Amino acid sequence: MARGKLRIYLGAAPGVGKTYAMLAEAHRRGERGTDCVVAFVEYYGRPRTEVMLHGLEQVPRRELEYRGAVFTEMDVDAVLRRAPAVALVDELAHTNIPGSRNAKRWQDVEELLAAGIDVISTVNIQHLESLGDVVESITGVRQRETVPDEVVRRADQIELVDMSPQALRRRMAHGNIYKPDKVDAALSNYFRPGNLTALRELALLWVADRVDEYLKQYRSEHQVSAIWGSRERIVVGLTGGPEGRTLIRRAARLAEKGAGGEVLAVYIARSDGLTSASPKELAVQRTLVEDLGGTFHHVVGDDIPTALLDFARGVNATQIVLGSSRRKAWQYIFGPGVGATVARESGPDLDVHIVTHGEVAKGRGLPVARGARLGRARIIWGWAVGLAGPAVLAVLLTTMNLGLANDMLLFLTITVAAALLGGLLPALASAAFGSLLLNYFYTPPLHRLTIADPKNIVAIVIFFGVAVSVASVVDLAARRTHQAARLRAESEILSFLAGNVLRGETSLEELLERVRETFGMESAALLERAGEVEPWTCVGRAGFGPTLERPEDADVDMPVGDNLALALTGRVLPAEDRRVLAAFAAQAVVALDRRRLQEEADRARALAEGNRIRTALLAAVSHDLRTPLAGIKAAVSSLRSDDVAWSEEDQTELLEGIEEGADRLDHLVGNLLDMSRLQTGTVTPIIREIDLDEVVPMALGGVSEGSVDLDIPESLPMVAVDAGLLERAVANLVENAVKYSPPDQPVLVSASAIADRVEARIVDRGPGVPDSAKERIFEPFQRYGDAPRGAGVGLGLAVARGFAEAMGGTLDAEDTPGGGLTMVLSLRAAGSRTGQLTPVQPERQVS
Repeated sequence: MARGKLRIYLGAAPGVGKTYAMLAEAHRRGERGTDCVVAFVEYYGRPRTEVMLHGLEQVPRRELEYRGAVFTEMDVDAVLRRAPAVALVDELAHTNIPGSRNAKRWQDVEELLAAGIDVISTVNIQHLESLGDVVESITGVRQRETVPDEVVRRADQIELVDMSPQALRRRMAHGNIYKPDKVDAALSNYFRPGNLTALRELALLWVADRVDEYLKQYRSEHQVSAIWGSRERIVVGLTGGPEGRTLIRRAARLAEKGAGGEVLAVYIARSDGLTSASPKELAVQRTLVEDLGGTFHHVVGDDIPTALLDFARGVNATQIVLGSSRRKAWQYIFGPGVGATVARESGPDLDVHIVTHGEVAKGRGLPVARGARLGRARIIWGWAVGLAGPAVLAVLLTTMNLGLANDMLLFLTITVAAALLGGLLPALASAAFGSLLLNYFYTPPLHRLTIADPKNIVAIVIFFGVAVSVASVVDLAARRTHQAARLRAESEILSFLAGNVLRGETSLEELLERVRETFGMESAALLERAGEVEPWTCVGRAGFGPTLERPEDADVDMPVGDNLALALTGRVLPAEDRRVLAAFAAQAVVALDRRRLQEEADRARALAEGNRIRTALLAAVSHDLRTPLAGIKAAVSSLRSDDVAWSEEDQTELLEGIEEGADRLDHLVGNLLDMSRLQTGTVTPIIREIDLDEVVPMALGGVSEGSVDLDIPESLPMVAVDAGLLERAVANLVENAVKYSPPDQPVLVSASAIADRVEARIVDRGPGVPDSAKERIFEPFQRYGDAPRGAGVGLGLAVARGFAEAMGGTLDAEDTPGGGLTMVLSLRAAGSRTGQLTPVQPERQVS
């Protein structure tokens, strides 16, 4: 069973007219013959709303007793048994009385939709779950009844019911919303002009975001590449510290001020994993930015300012939001900091916002920026202390006599300091240099590189051994710290990848973009070949630059099996990054296999559709074609019979039956052939400039005189169409309209020009078609209503739409005001940009 459609009337506050608009829509649909019922509507004593309930069928409510009082709720079972086409359900966010079928009314609505019932509902902006905190800060009232944003976003239609704060307050003052005893309190509290203005802005922005989603979908479906307006893209640089939440909220406010602003939060993880960012805090910030409609990104990079700027330029960002530095004043000796560097190197296209927060100048809380392992600056300091320290100490000790043991301990201290700063090599150099100085200045004989006392030899050897041991331990600790932090960084990235898979972000292009983004590359591509000697082909790509033709042309390639490879360009990755890259490559192969399985499923559905059409074709041939054949055969046999002497009137009647049967056969076979041409894609229209009033009259040969009224102005522009296809399409539409229109009401065929299109409208006064069936009537082998066998095989409208689309036009069904059905055939006007003529050979013809 097809899922029902949900239409929601959204308002900024109570009293704007949501329920009234919903009831008005129900009356409009009822006048068109749609089966609408009121499942639950609360009018709160408003007389105008109550009047709108008259004439609408209401499903009895269910009574529930709770805490000694009786309440009424929507009876879901009764609505399901009634099974209307459309059900009206007011107050989508309402919480049901305990003991009800579901806890929330939106869950009741989900059941109705699952049963194939269309639902029209209402909701106020303050009841959206994500806006609870914002609404509370504006109105001072916490909304206890909320509905998940996703439920509203999934609606097929969202219509904003808008009213200015002044008009709403006037309605309130006139007693049209609340009872008179509540008006003054409402006007001075919740319905203050400021509150209503803020709520109205929230509603407008939320609906604008929804419109932007529709626009994205339209541009994607119609492959529109031109820019339609600008959009602010704001990148938030996160460090994992608590100030990240402030930055995200600030960026969200900046995005709200622009036209469809977008927030992208990015955390730069160093390739060596040396960071003390709290995974819990990052998870909280990820949730926050996603709740605010943004996205969270995890990028690996040793140089944070460069990685951040590369990411911002890669996503075409317009602004960067960073927090003020948490370093104390003396820590600036290590460099200007990330914020200053990003601001200096951002260029004229990127605006950088430095946002203050509560952690400013309280200390980093995170380690100073380091490179691989101990960092370049730290190693330089280690060499300086290891070489200069012993020399300075030797100069100082010449002025005092502390004894050899104390001198050795002081030199050992210098060696340990060099090891702590620079690791093994600076410590070894310090130990060797210190040993020489001890031997030369403090071991008899002095000022010579010889040692007279064997005990001093042992002491110097022990000193050198201790120095080397300490240096080795420090270097080993640094190495283990690097490995552990590296593994943690890898686990974070792999966890992020697994999270993407669980959330459904498994399309190949999205995954390749994530690879490119994570490693800071220019492009990422998945290459495939059929065999070891076959050429490589690109099956998926993300980024910019020329398309790779071989893995050997990439800066980094990761083979996956014998015939697949993940190739990246931009820079050479260190060997330790290939483990994470291998995980991405394996997931890319899974995404590719999933895409191909989906394509095979689509092909299987197409084959199933073809089988369905063939089955229907056999059914049509077995009956609808045999009926006129049987009539023709019976008439011919009667005429040839010698047993009966037929009068001239009888012979004329039999001959007319033969002619009528032959015409029916010709029409049916023509539609079958046309449908097969459309199914196989062999229809090639010959587009020429033609006047509509030249073709349409020729299409009326199959209907009786007086059954059609023509209204085609001579001033209409010419249309770019195939005359043969247009004639067949109009003929099918007119014959279908005459078949269902009353005998005393002729079908109207009119035409008009709209912009660069010309619309032909075939209007009948028949029983009409409900909205739910307006698309189904264009499917092959469909008969509407209780059309009997012999009324055609149900191909006329399908062929007409197929021919219209082949010529670049459209064919849709609309309700005729006052009853009936109107077919709207929209064609391209000659000379329009989309209606350029296709050169053809004069001798080609279309049958």
